[in-house]
Parts: sequence; C-alpha cells; structure tokens
Amino acid sequence: MFADVDTRRLVPRTDLLLADPRLVAAELRLGRALVKAAIARAQQRARSGLIPPGEVADAAVADLPRYATSLTPVINATGVLVHTNLGRAPLSAAAVEALTAAAGHCDVEFDLGAGARGRRGTGALSALSAAIPAAEAVAVVNNNAAALVLVATALAGGGREIVVSRGELIEIGDRFRLPDLLVSTGARLREVGTTNRTTVADYADAIGPETAFLLKVHPSNYRIEGFTGAADVASLATLGPPVVFDIGSGLLAPHPVLPSEPDADSALRAGAALITASGDKLLGGPQAGLLAGRADLIGQLTRHPLARALRVDKLTLAALEATLAGPVPPVAQSLAADPATVSARAERIVVQLSDAGIDAQVVASRAAVGGGGAPGIELPSAAVSLPASFAAPLRSGQPAVVGRVEAGRLLLDLRSVDPSDTPHLVTAVLAAGVAPGSA
Repeated sequence: MFADVDTRRLVPRTDLLLADPRLVAAELRLGRALVKAAIARAQQRARSGLIPPGEVADAAVADLPRYATSLTPVINATGVLVHTNLGRAPLSAAAVEALTAAAGHCDVEFDLGAGARGRRGTGALSALSAAIPAAEAVAVVNNNAAALVLVATALAGGGREIVVSRGELIEIGDRFRLPDLLVSTGARLREVGTTNRTTVADYADAIGPETAFLLKVHPSNYRIEGFTGAADVASLATLGPPVVFDIGSGLLAPHPVLPSEPDADSALRAGAALITASGDKLLGGPQAGLLAGRADLIGQLTRHPLARALRVDKLTLAALEATLAGPVPPVAQSLAADPATVSARAERIVVQLSDAGIDAQVVASRAAVGGGGAPGIELPSAAVSLPASFAAPLRSGQPAVVGRVEAGRLLLDLRSVDPSDTPHLVTAVLAAGVAPGSA
C-alpha cells in the first residue's frame, strides 16, 4: 500500500491531469464531464493507497469510457433474434453508415436542386412504398403504438367506435395494454366475440352509424390453441367500414420461415384499408411505426395535428431507408441462417476455446424470433456451452456478451450472433476465462 499523508499530497491536481495530451484528446471525443469523472476516480484510488500518485494519469486514461453514452454494446448470444431488452433489431452496416451521413446537416426537408423547402423523408417513404406494392400511400411515425394512436385519434376520435375482437385486446408487456391506448384517444371500443372465438357475424352485428373502423390485431406475442376461431381480413373487408390491421412485427412480404406471420403486402391485397407495423422487429430497422394503405386514409392521418408530434427524426429516416433499400439486414440474415453453418461456427469456436483450456462444448439449441413476433416458432441452432460461472464476467466485459443459463451451463446461441462478431465473442470468452470465479 502507498497510503500516507505525504503520498496523498503528491496526487496530481485535476488541472494538471487535464493537460495530459491523452486526456486532452479524450475530452474532445467524450466531453469534459466524463474525463473529469475518470480523473476523480483515479485520484481517489491514489489517495486510498491503491496506486502510486505517479500512475494517476495512466489510471484515468485506462478508466475512460469507450463512448460518450452509458449504453453498452452487447453481443446477443441469447438465441432471441429480436431481443427487446437488448435494443431489438441490430442495424445493418448500411443503416449505421446512413446514420452517420445524416448526423450533421442534411437535406431531410430541403430540395437541393430547387434551393427551397422540400418534402420531408422522401427517400424513406419511397423505399417503403417500393417494399409494399399493394399500398397506395405510406407514412412513418415513431413506433407502432404511435401509429395506432394516430389512426384511432384521426379516424375515431370524439367518441366514434372501434369494433375489435375480445380475443385481440392484447397486452404487449410492461403493462402496456391495447384497450387503454385506444380509449385514451377519445374513441370508444365495441368489443365483439369471445376470447377464443370471434366470427364475421360478430363484427357485422356490431356495425352501426358510429362505427369508425374494424380493428384486427395480430396476437404476435402469444398463441391461443384448441377450440378457436377468428375472422380473416378478406371477410371483414366485405362488411363496409375500413379494416385496420395491426400486423405488429413489421414483416412487409411473405417469409418462407414464418408462413403464419401476417405481412403488410398480403394484408392490403386481402382488403385491409390500413396496416400498422413496427420498423425495428422483423423488418430489422430502427424503431418506427409504419403505416400503409389507402391514399385517402393516409392523407387524413398525415394532415392530423397529432402527426407532427409523432413524426420521426432525420436519423430514423436515414436508417429506415438504408434498411429498406440496402443489403439484407442482420435479423433477416439470422432468420435465413443455415443450421449446419451455425453448427460449424460453434465447432470452430469450441476448438479455439478448448485449446486455451476452457471447458467448452457444442450443443444443439433452439432459437426464437422474439420481439413479440412469431410466438411458438423455434429455429434450429447451435450454441457454445460454457460453465455458468462465465455469465457474469462476460456481461461485464468489453464487449459485453449475454447468453442464457440452462441446467447449470451458459449457452451462447450463435444464431443471434452476427458472424462478423465471432472473433470478438472468442476474445470475450478468453478474457472471461481468466476472470476470478469463472473457472
């Protein structure tokens, strides 16, 4: 220990440490507050006798955060492809580059050719229209809940009725309940049918002069099995009022791996007047609420005063356009991953870890779509199995790695891990293997 009165007096002052070239550079990158906090921690370690005063600057540099945010990048090895607690869909490299391009001044609402104000988000809206050929018009708001709020407010506000099945009045988590959201807009709910069975006749019997629209909601985070029945969009579309279909998960076209998951284009072709969906689930883009359907209804929504409060920023527009028009995003890649290829990756990782003396094995695994999409669908996968004691040091490492613990073992499911992250995953496990308590 180095703690004594004279030594503590030798701890460098903050102003002198801030002049260190490494900390000057860090201040330009991270800001003064984060740099001073690292300095203060290092000074306190020196005053406590944990390091010599001459090592304070080095300790402060070593303790600097990597980013000017408290959010920590994570390698998702849980096997849940769209993990809500881990930020849902990881953006593609193209979308990340688009964020950087739009981060400064950009022509988000300016026509460079004419030198005058232009339509906001033209590129993203054009890309969304191209992805949903059956849509006459499209719009984007900040999430799917916002899309539903806008629809309910613009079409049913002031006490008009929304006809909806009792079996589709869902809760999506964290006590967020669809009926509460809809009623908050001033609309009235006309519930029809029962929890497990609702027929077209139930909707037809409820239609009256105050009916604004028929709402169909895809129960994307649960399944009801057994004696069940639900009205399809095509049948509801024959009843007169517009059909609004909340497909939820953001699938824009049919997907071979998810044949039971509704998609936007098919729903509109079946007769839905409007669909709402999330941009950060199966689409694999940024958080956004997608609206598509009849041009007159989309126009009514975008002209409503609430639309301004729910509009997305330039970063979302940039990332959304790149997701729609760019290369296949990570979520779609994970969905389409060949199980044999995933298993081969696991084998190669285990060889590297075993050579380093780490107890690692390849085990068969079952991945899930997650994010409130495709409930009950299991995707064949492979995982690297490690002692459960690796879980904590991996979560606290850089990069952080999150897996799942089953039967006393930590499983790192590779279907949810981008192949480009494989070297980083190996490095993280090797580092965790020398952490106290991980053996």
